[in-house]
Amino acid sequence: MARGCGTKLLTTVFLLAMVGLFVQLQLGGTGDNFQYGIVLDAGSTHTSLFVYKWPSGKENNTGVVGQMFSCTVKGPGISAYVNDTAAAGESLRSCMDSAVAQLPGKKCKSTPVYLGATAGMRLLRKQNPSVSDAILRAVSSVLHSYPLSFRGARILSGQEEGAFSWTTANYLLSNFITYDWFGHWLRPVSAVTVGALDLGGASTQISFVPAETIEVPGDAVRFRLYGYNYTVYTHSYLCYGKDQALKQLLAQLVKDNPKVTSLDNPCYPRGYRVNVTMGGIFGSPCTEQGRPGGSSPGHSLLFVGTGQPHSCQENVQRIFNLTFCSHSHCSFNGVYQPDLTGNFLAFSAFYYTMKFLNLTDPSQKYSADQVNETIWKFCSLSWEETRTLDPTQQEDTLANYCSVANYIYTLLTKGYKFNETSWTNVAFQKQAGETQLGWALGYMLNLTNTMPAEISSSSFSLQIAIISILSTIAILSFVACLCIQLQIRDNGYMPL
Repeated sequence: MARGCGTKLLTTVFLLAMVGLFVQLQLGGTGDNFQYGIVLDAGSTHTSLFVYKWPSGKENNTGVVGQMFSCTVKGPGISAYVNDTAAAGESLRSCMDSAVAQLPGKKCKSTPVYLGATAGMRLLRKQNPSVSDAILRAVSSVLHSYPLSFRGARILSGQEEGAFSWTTANYLLSNFITYDWFGHWLRPVSAVTVGALDLGGASTQISFVPAETIEVPGDAVRFRLYGYNYTVYTHSYLCYGKDQALKQLLAQLVKDNPKVTSLDNPCYPRGYRVNVTMGGIFGSPCTEQGRPGGSSPGHSLLFVGTGQPHSCQENVQRIFNLTFCSHSHCSFNGVYQPDLTGNFLAFSAFYYTMKFLNLTDPSQKYSADQVNETIWKFCSLSWEETRTLDPTQQEDTLANYCSVANYIYTLLTKGYKFNETSWTNVAFQKQAGETQLGWALGYMLNLTNTMPAEISSSSFSLQIAIISILSTIAILSFVACLCIQLQIRDNGYMPL
């Protein structure tokens, strides 16, 4: 009887210890509540909203943040509302309503909301500061009307955009810190970071940790993350986002033939025809210096596609200055860039363009020559052939894929200096896990202190101690039960 009761008692202790261990691992002693944050990425072509979620008790010592919801705002980017600034704010309501519906009611007041505007608003601020300020006031007014903790709307610098994109990529890849089997942070052995390549509508950014000392202090950003220092090279090229690059390409053709109203465009598919106004080409700070004298913004030009890959690449290269450099290394336009090192993630427009060309399969390693050959074949198609590839896409998007693909290839190879070897170190991705790549997550992590500079050791040590005790109890209980069972078997006892 006693032996049977002892066996049952030890079995019960063992099971209770295992349950306690499981609960401790799952909750980390912090409870199962979550906190939420909302970031609006107000880009040059559109605004995207992201809702992030993380365990509330872990905010200041672990910060496991994931994306739980996203929404694309209908209409153009907020910088397009120059003639109706109030509409810029109103355009956000649909996505904001959807975001609030995702949140538990009791969490709304503590949920921070941030809006960051990027290169489209940077360009508008250069053109018309009073209008850009009015747009920011309009979006702030709308966001402030929600029962959330609105933390402000502002225009990010190009350097911030690049640095936060780098932070997002490496955070999502667990390159700063990762979980051990106890559910706690550890720095990965031989931890390395990846570079980040972002391509928006009005600017592009490159960010990575170089192997050499950064020569230009303005291109260096220093982070201390989880007790480790990182010096990141980051540079943003305003006017070299895909949409502004397309304007530069058209402007180049017009400057070559200033008195012609019909121009051949070797980057458009053969047989494609489109009318573009002078204002549509030269109404940007990126192209206004090249506008022919005497031409009115409403004057229309006809562009006729000829589908000539070689000529297209030559025209694309002309928007880069690839010869001038006053530093030891340069990318283009005389901008300092250290030698490339390590792997890179290329996202945003980089990804969408390569995805269209079927060049994003993660199981494949596409060489630079293979990519160039694919672009060449695509750019040789007629307009009718191009339209059949994806009839669901807008015509202007389809017509511009050749231009954008050649621009990306030239930017990476001639501009950033990726060669046949280093090209294979670039992965074109939209997201890591379930979270979209870009600057938004890194921005929120920084502003909410969700990713601290140092790991808090007190709670870590306490939880390790608790887990160790529970583990010891479980192991001893198991061994004791096993010994009793063996003794019963050897002596012929039968537990009651």
